[in-house]
Amino acid sequence: MADLEQQPTPGPLDADGFRRAGHALVDWIADYRATIAARPVAQLPEPGAVRAMLPPRAPERGEPIDAILADLDRVVMPGIVHWQHPGWFAYFPANSSFESILGELASAGLGVQGMLWSTSPACTEVETHVLDWLVHALGLPERFLSTSAGGGVLQDTASSAALVALVAARERATGFASDARGLAAAGAPLVAYTSDQAHSSIEKAVRLAGLGKEHLRLVEVDATGALRADALRAAVERDLAAGLRPAFVSATIGTTGVNAIDPVDEIAAICREFGLWLHVDAAMSGTAALCEELRFVNAGAEHADSWCFNPHKWMPVNFDCDVLWVADRAALVRALSVLPEYLRNAATESGRVIDYRDWQVPLGRRFRALKLWFTLRSFGLEGLRALVRSHVAMAHGLAERVRACPRLSLVVEPRLNLVALAHVDGDEATQRLIDAVNADGRFFVSHCRFHGRLVLRVSVGALATRDADVRAVGDAIVAEAMR
Repeated sequence: MADLEQQPTPGPLDADGFRRAGHALVDWIADYRATIAARPVAQLPEPGAVRAMLPPRAPERGEPIDAILADLDRVVMPGIVHWQHPGWFAYFPANSSFESILGELASAGLGVQGMLWSTSPACTEVETHVLDWLVHALGLPERFLSTSAGGGVLQDTASSAALVALVAARERATGFASDARGLAAAGAPLVAYTSDQAHSSIEKAVRLAGLGKEHLRLVEVDATGALRADALRAAVERDLAAGLRPAFVSATIGTTGVNAIDPVDEIAAICREFGLWLHVDAAMSGTAALCEELRFVNAGAEHADSWCFNPHKWMPVNFDCDVLWVADRAALVRALSVLPEYLRNAATESGRVIDYRDWQVPLGRRFRALKLWFTLRSFGLEGLRALVRSHVAMAHGLAERVRACPRLSLVVEPRLNLVALAHVDGDEATQRLIDAVNADGRFFVSHCRFHGRLVLRVSVGALATRDADVRAVGDAIVAEAMR
């Protein structure tokens, strides 16, 4: 022990040490990705097993970086679910391309704080420009361009996008009252609406924005899982008759459960009639609009007040990266802007720049746009379209196999890359099917409940997934169903 105490303490990395360790880590990531298919997709340890490998207190003396890197294999890997695995069919894709990893590394290396244009102009202007690229690439309306009254901003997730959109809607509905007295004077409580299949983030946003869960209406859906416009109208009219103030609707393009698409055009007509803010959450499925033949997902976009989607799902950009566009950035900025003296600067005062601190909840922000910029430039729009088309084709091929199996049924007809199916013998048989497929180790699928029925979901969208992987999971599902 005395000899150990005499050894020099490893200090923070210098440039040469960082270069050596960085090369080793990049090699480790590349090797992991190259061999990922040989691993079980999800093999969970016992709860607490990872923590049991960690010392009870942080080390007093610094440790060599080599020892820290070695613990990626010893401590971390036993507790990792492999979301980048070609057999990943659960929840939604969470793609992380090598290009986006490099962009993230560059962002971390620069270490800038992009809260204001003046704190790093490139952080703001690259983001603004790349989000304008995406408006054109996805065929979205020009009202979302930064050269219009609107514009785009990168949030961390669609949850944050929903929250800031709802806050802007709340402020617009109350005449931008800024305190409790102003809100009280503005009238009756505000009400928000979304479908009963919408993501839970909408309920969270309603709570955080102060509307209260009791003022969220979960509107009924049709047989496909899409919000019923007639039921929305009826709910709005009931609330008006009760003296409440309808203020906000969140429509969904690709529900979490069965990837249902709400009729945004019909919803928009109701919002225009009653003066409601229309937010559209296209979290995963918005990426489909890269392909012109799939731009039915954009129907009604020209009427939306805000629209978001997640490149960190189906587009190969690593988490976290959500794009939020607004048709009127002035409403968003007015709702969220607070300008203390220490943030005042000539560029802001000139009115010629965007300060993204006014477009989000936190003040600080990192250079998220780099990973999006790297990915768009490396893949090109042609490469991204090919990726989307291949996943849709694979999903539709799997759906054909489900139709051909007498023991299986499609719960809804797939329009994009999600296949929702069930065993004809009911929930217990479907659960056995889910358990058997996941026990195989080569695949991981997830479930939902839809109209009271247990559903097996196969989400085709991982960057590494090939047609052979989808055929293999189809073989496993059909074989187990026919037992």
